[in-house]
Amino acid sequence: MSTHFAPELIIPNGVTDISFYEKAFGAVEHFAFRNDDGSIHVAEFDIDGAVFHIHEISQPDHMRSPDGKVTTMIGLFVDDVRAFIDRAVAAGAILKSPVTDHEYGYRQAMVEDPFGHRWQIQKIYDDTLRSAFIEKATMK
Repeated sequence: MSTHFAPELIIPNGVTDISFYEKAFGAVEHFAFRNDDGSIHVAEFDIDGAVFHIHEISQPDHMRSPDGKVTTMIGLFVDDVRAFIDRAVAAGAILKSPVTDHEYGYRQAMVEDPFGHRWQIQKIYDDTLRSAFIEKATMK
């Protein structure tokens, strides 16, 4: 097994429906361990092989729920940013920034999921612009 990231997104206790990730992002659920009341304890998903977990607050001193303070943004590279964003918004994501082609060669947009997690959906659309931007930035 190679080294890879698997972000763990914290959700409030008592959440029973995490289907947003399947509807919005096309995520595939590998498993979901539920508490006796049917709420989610932990679930594992992947989006085209990129694995992530959803976890209830079980150790408050180690986990914080998204309470308006963004400490992490999930960056996800996809083939078609616009189609991905359109599907996410149709499934209930909040559009935070529209699809934009930036001067550094990235096409990016941002959405917020129902639990307050921010997802920056992106693609390198122009390697030449990206390389020139990096070269310019490293010459300072």
